[in-house]
Amino acid sequence: MELLYLVCSIVSTFFTSLALPLFLTFQALLRRGRPSRASDSPISLYQGTVWHERRLPVHHAFNYSVLYAFIDLDRTLQPPPDHLSADENRRFAETNGPVFLLTIPRSVGYEQNPLSLYNCYDLEGSTQHLKKCIVEVTNTPSDERVSFVVNPNSDLVAKPLHVSPFMDMLGNWRIRANAPGENMIVTISVQHPELGDYFVATLKAKRVSSSVVSDHAMFFSLMPHKVAVWIYWHALKLWWKNVTFIQHPRSWALMV
Repeated sequence: MELLYLVCSIVSTFFTSLALPLFLTFQALLRRGRPSRASDSPISLYQGTVWHERRLPVHHAFNYSVLYAFIDLDRTLQPPPDHLSADENRRFAETNGPVFLLTIPRSVGYEQNPLSLYNCYDLEGSTQHLKKCIVEVTNTPSDERVSFVVNPNSDLVAKPLHVSPFMDMLGNWRIRANAPGENMIVTISVQHPELGDYFVATLKAKRVSSSVVSDHAMFFSLMPHKVAVWIYWHALKLWWKNVTFIQHPRSWALMV
């Protein structure tokens, strides 16, 4: 049943991604000529690459281009839908400074965010430093979400979510993230009791000048749909390579 749900999600995302460019083209024509106020925006833009490598039980690696927003939550009227506010983050992380959200914004009502990261700063006099990160992980296609606090320099957390049907729930996540500036890097590796350090995912991105992009919505157009297509495509490749399909723990509970 879970495999059927996965296939239906793949088909739905594929046909939606074919139709939406027409809508976005029309939207861009309507907005053409409007003045840009990028310098006043609380959003910084990052462009980069996500890289995945699995070493066992078969080798499988891929990378794809990605676009991210880095949002100053203290300067926005409200946080993006289904995300924490600046004050909620400060309480959760026990920090006292500004909070920035690294995420892929919705595009045409659709969101696909395997990873969002809240950067929580502490103020010490006139200086600020990145003290904690709140990691927000969402799985596909179940759309379940977990959030947890980590030390950005390096932290180890017990795996809290069934992220992929081709990975079991054993092991820990090793997480590292730098304070975003002109460049940013986020690394998550899996430490498994039997397979060792068999999987790593990395995001490397550079800041894009907001003056180059006059319309944030167009900059991120269909980005969530593209991420979904990449996830499903490589899930099919793993299935084709005979990697074991592992049912969601929720499914096990229903069968008991």
